[in-house]
Amino acid sequence: MRAGVLWPDRHLGVEERPVPQPSPGDVLVQVSAVGICGSDTHYLRHGRIGDHVVTAPLVLGHEAAGTVVAVGDGVATSRIGQRVSIEPQRPDPTSAESMRGDYHLCPHMRFYATPPVDGALAGFVTIGAAFAHLVPDEVTDEAAALFEPLSVGIAAVRKAAVGLGDSLLIAGAGPIGLMCVQVARAAGLARIVVSEPDGLRRARAGEFGATEAIEPGAEVSAVDAFIDASGVAGAVTAGLRALRPAGRAVLVGMGADTMDLPVSLIQNREIVLTGVFRYANTWPTARALVTSGAVDLDAMVTAHYGLDELAAAFDSDRIPGMIKAIVHPNLSHAEVPPNRKAHS
Repeated sequence: MRAGVLWPDRHLGVEERPVPQPSPGDVLVQVSAVGICGSDTHYLRHGRIGDHVVTAPLVLGHEAAGTVVAVGDGVATSRIGQRVSIEPQRPDPTSAESMRGDYHLCPHMRFYATPPVDGALAGFVTIGAAFAHLVPDEVTDEAAALFEPLSVGIAAVRKAAVGLGDSLLIAGAGPIGLMCVQVARAAGLARIVVSEPDGLRRARAGEFGATEAIEPGAEVSAVDAFIDASGVAGAVTAGLRALRPAGRAVLVGMGADTMDLPVSLIQNREIVLTGVFRYANTWPTARALVTSGAVDLDAMVTAHYGLDELAAAFDSDRIPGMIKAIVHPNLSHAEVPPNRKAHS
């Protein structure tokens, strides 16, 4: 099979690799669609994210979907042929975190495209059978791949603890910010404010359900919750100041390792400040939101690439108006249907 590989010198290319074999409890998935995430481009441009450093060739990509083509021992052969969305996690089921339901915080986690674990930009991948989630026929391969970033949005809105009639400020209208907008709309929030410097992204926020799309610096006050999907220190401070007393702030965006925070404000208003690191138990919710039409993932796909176009796919986040690029690992550029070609 072919795989998209990042080398430690930050060279990105395609190489031939053997098809992996499913271990007991695993399924083998032929990959049909992979979304390009900001973490993928960060590894390419910087060679690391925090303590995770690319020191050996690494297959990138963790937003993935495909079809089960083989199973390991202990997995029913009836799973062969199923279309699935991949939850790209391998926690230790015996860890204290997994046992209490927080498997995404397992200290022994092996997560796709996090060094040294290879990701999904390949013809085939293996994953634990329980983490290959069945998707119905009406869900496209591209949407099934985007259950992963949708899960981040679900986890963030859950942490924000908002619901019918509540108000929410979201900083950043990139893919994760827009996922949060759609989830918040589905949850019945009355007011969804998005702060974003880019005019094209502000417009898209309105299309996906934001009730207000503002430039950073515009005054917002007394919202029930704040989600930062930007990683920008100034946006975090502004969001905290916009909260009502006892409001909740959720940090999702990956920015600086440290930042100054208005501690007296947090104390005096008794603001609850927390973070989001991946997700747990979100795929059933993602499937329900998409199949019901409450969330539209296909509308977030703005470009398609074959595996031989990796450089262009990874640079596509610099194209104005781009939201989410999809790579088809088993297709070349010539094989991607004309109506699904990348565009600028």
